Amino acid sequence: MNHFETEITELKADFTTLWELVAKQLRNALRALANNDRALSQTILEEENRVNALELKIERNCENIIALYNPVAIDLRFILAMIKMNSNLERAGDIATRIAKFVLKADDAFFNELINKTHALSMFEESCELMDDALDAFKTSDAQKARAIFKRDEYINDLNKTALNAVVESIKNNPQEIEKYLKMMSLLRRIEKSGDISKAIAEEIIFFLEAKVLRHKQYKNEQ
Repeated sequence: MNHFETEITELKADFTTLWELVAKQLRNALRALANNDRALSQTILEEENRVNALELKIERNCENIIALYNPVAIDLRFILAMIKMNSNLERAGDIATRIAKFVLKADDAFFNELINKTHALSMFEESCELMDDALDAFKTSDAQKARAIFKRDEYINDLNKTALNAVVESIKNNPQEIEKYLKMMSLLRRIEKSGDISKAIAEEIIFFLEAKVLRHKQYKNEQ
């Protein structure tokens, strides 16, 4: 194995570690939200620095590989995709952190009832599964599995629309609680955004495997 191959192998290992950590953070955020688990929420916050440190290390190593080895073709696509996926994973980690903060601040029956009413946990579970499937698609270089994420993200978007409509109706009936409802809408947007992140990562997997750029395109012909 030459120096370039060694660098790529180590980069993949660090990236997989980051991905698994972020996926764990999201799963922990789901459990914290479902069980109003403040201790688990605090653990998520404590892990944030590790996520950020890994993200910075991977970004720096990607830049060094480009500067030192001038990769081409699929190797270059892989590094470019890695840079974008790395950034997206850091954003997913931020979402887990913000949900943990939500749990720490919103521990009353009002939010528990609204979480059940909006089916937020079902939406979040689906989003976590998308992140797991995207990781599996990356590990196995499976472009078809990456494509399957697009349709499932649409399902999350539909759930989010229904949930937001339910919150809007609740605001009409209880305008005095509008601040709490707005916090709930923010939570729902973050859960929906975590699904969007998995879709963006899936786009990058297809990019480096097949040299296809799917951003800003409809996916009906790619599923």
